[in-house]
Order: sequence, then structure tokens, then C-alpha cells
Amino acid sequence: MTSSTKIFILKVLIHLSALIPLLNLYFLAFSDELGADPVERVIHFTGIGALNLLLITLTVSPLAKLLKQGYLLQVRRLLGLYAYSYAVFHLVNFLAFEVQFDGVLFVNEVIKRPYITIGMVAFVLLTALAITSVHKLKRKMGKSWQTLHNYNYLIVILVCVHFYWSVKSELISPLFYLILSLSLLLLRYKKIKKLFTSIFPK
Repeated sequence: MTSSTKIFILKVLIHLSALIPLLNLYFLAFSDELGADPVERVIHFTGIGALNLLLITLTVSPLAKLLKQGYLLQVRRLLGLYAYSYAVFHLVNFLAFEVQFDGVLFVNEVIKRPYITIGMVAFVLLTALAITSVHKLKRKMGKSWQTLHNYNYLIVILVCVHFYWSVKSELISPLFYLILSLSLLLLRYKKIKKLFTSIFPK
């Protein structure tokens, strides 16, 4: 099997794995089959989905290196775009169900609630990464493209903090995600240290 065939199959699996749960979620929501608090279920599912996809994206490079399967790197962009898509649904769900698209109320929530502030910072950064994932922009940006996309490490941490602060009681899940994220980032210790040094030179 050629690398191009493997990439095609992998991308099909990613499309199905990302789209089917999302379609099923809204089907159950409109069918009133999400339990006593469907709004919370929908917002939580899309948020966790975005975080899961971000972590899977971070897993691709070390996995490709470990297995010596370079073609795996070809699916990072797709995974990143799906992570952003889930984040968009997460935000739209919040706007629709929690603040009823009231712009003033939304801004007040962002200002007054630290976990929403952190979440919006992560979303803005993720939006910048999604926009610049276009091949033409990547070529035009040159080296600055990689510098910008290194912020995905910061985004993952911000999302974990957002998750942790948004939970009112059960903390096991956000702590698990935080530990998992830090473990994945430790695999990039040298790269992150170099990046940190370039931003904050001695």
C-alpha cells in the first residue's frame, strides 16, 4: 500500500470519526434525548471534542517519529481544522444557549469570568492558526508561520485551564487532561525551551 493510499484512508477515518459524533449529538439534542440538561451536554461535548482533537494533533509528530511513518504528518492540518470546528461549535452553543446572542452580556461574561476569558484567548489563537493553515498563506508567511503555529502548545494549556476552572465539582477529568497535555509537551521539551528562549532572551 502506497503512502498516498494510507493518507487517503486515514483522512477518511478522521472525517468519519469527527463528523459522526457531532451529527449524532445534534440529532439527539433535537430529539430531546440528551437527558435533563441537554445544553450542558452539548457545550461540554463540543468543548471536550476540541480538546481531544488538539491532543491527538500533538500526538501525531512523536508517533510518526516513533513508528517511522512520516506520512502521518500529512493529517495534522486536518486534525487541527477539526479541533477548530469543534471549538467553533462550542462557542456558538454558548452564545446561543447561555447568553442568547446578547453581545453586551457575552462581553461582560468574558470580562467577569476568568475561565471564559482564558477560553476566548485560546479561541482567538486557534482562529489565527486555522486561518493561516491555508497553503498560500503558509508560503507567504515563511518562517513566521512556524513561529505562529508553535502557539498550539500554549493553546492546549489554556484550554486545560479553561476546562479546570469551568468545572464546579468533578476535577478528575480536567486534571487527567492537564497531566496528559503536560506529558505530550514534555516530549517537545527542547523545542519549547528554544522557543521560550527566543521570545524571552536573557
